[in-house]
Amino acid sequence: NELGVMTPKFGCGLAQCGACSVLLDGAEVRACITPVGLAAGKEVTTVDGLPARWAAQQGLSAAQADGKLHPVQEAWVEEQVPQCGYCHSGQIMTATAFLRQNPKPTDLEIDTAMQGNICRCGTYNRVRAAIHEAAGKLGG
Repeated sequence: NELGVMTPKFGCGLAQCGACSVLLDGAEVRACITPVGLAAGKEVTTVDGLPARWAAQQGLSAAQADGKLHPVQEAWVEEQVPQCGYCHSGQIMTATAFLRQNPKPTDLEIDTAMQGNICRCGTYNRVRAAIHEAAGKLGG
């Protein structure tokens, strides 16, 4: 709040809902329980920084990266995943880390990986479809 960062969202405060998920050196962590000292000297990426991180990984210049989204974000848009949208920054971050570890997931693997991310709107089928879509975009 003090930095004006709109994501991650504060959900449960107990690391059980996933709304606060961020990447810490590329691994998904729950910001609500991660001491800030653990982030010292590490790359912290929120959903807002995901496009820039992706562009850097692809070797794109700032001009080439302008207006581009990460493939997971693109898939979320294409599959029209969010309803209220509150949980989806965390969902996207968890899916991004998951796809880095498992580029060709099955439905069961997706469901297992995402079970710690709660969506009150119940868009789980669209989340699964978006993850499959993103896997294809990422070459999986």
